[in-house]
Amino acid sequence: MRHTTLYRVSTRFIWHILLILGSFIMLYPLLWLFSSSFKPAASIQDMSLLPRSLTLDNYRAGWNALQYPFGLFLGNSLFVCIGAVAGNVLACSMAAYAFARLRFRLKRVWFALMLVTVMLPYHVLVVPQYILFLHLGWINTFLPLIVPKFLATDTFFIFLLVQFIRTIPRELDSAARIDGCNAFQLYWRIILPLSLPALATTAILTFIWTWSDFFTQLIFLNDQNTYTISIALRAFLDNSGNTEYGALFAMSVLSLIPIVAFFFLFQRFLISGIATTGIRG
Repeated sequence: MRHTTLYRVSTRFIWHILLILGSFIMLYPLLWLFSSSFKPAASIQDMSLLPRSLTLDNYRAGWNALQYPFGLFLGNSLFVCIGAVAGNVLACSMAAYAFARLRFRLKRVWFALMLVTVMLPYHVLVVPQYILFLHLGWINTFLPLIVPKFLATDTFFIFLLVQFIRTIPRELDSAARIDGCNAFQLYWRIILPLSLPALATTAILTFIWTWSDFFTQLIFLNDQNTYTISIALRAFLDNSGNTEYGALFAMSVLSLIPIVAFFFLFQRFLISGIATTGIRG
């Protein structure tokens, strides 16, 4: 019995050591980025995690390195993310409610067609979307990044919410209709509050994916005053080879703070939402 207990403790200890080493390997690039943001320009290529001397010059230089202060790009990204989150939560929940609860002609066909769009590469749709937004005069504005979200264009979140809404007992619908609720009141007063875990998952993933998006924002935003974080960081790279890596690393660290803070603040909702949806679905 004693040998068995000792064997289990030793096995757990070894696994914990391996997990710690694996975590360190995964986090090393991020730790090096953070450390390098405080290094002088002369030692920016040093691969050690502990800088020999600390300086805030990289943050001062990076904040005003471009035509506009870096705070403008942070604000642009935050504005786009808030709009995208509001659009996805509202539009995708309404579309999911329709597929999960309402009856209309060819509902299964429309649902199947919606799922087919998941298989289409986004690059197939870029050119038609660009031409459409160009004729609407939306290029170099935030509208192409926000308005489609209010039209329920993210199939993944619709499917996620449909699976969750289907687990809500239909007896609640019957009771609400007896009390005089119409279809919209049923959605607003019953379905929406009970779908909070799935809605939180939708909001968190939308924020993270929108904040980290580069390709879509690069296509539709060309003027520097409309740049978001990802495009602004790309503007630090100089084709002539004179890139200020210290300033780039410093602004990269600043760009990570909101998304990391957002994740840790709402991590509980994200885990519970995914777990609940997966188990009940």
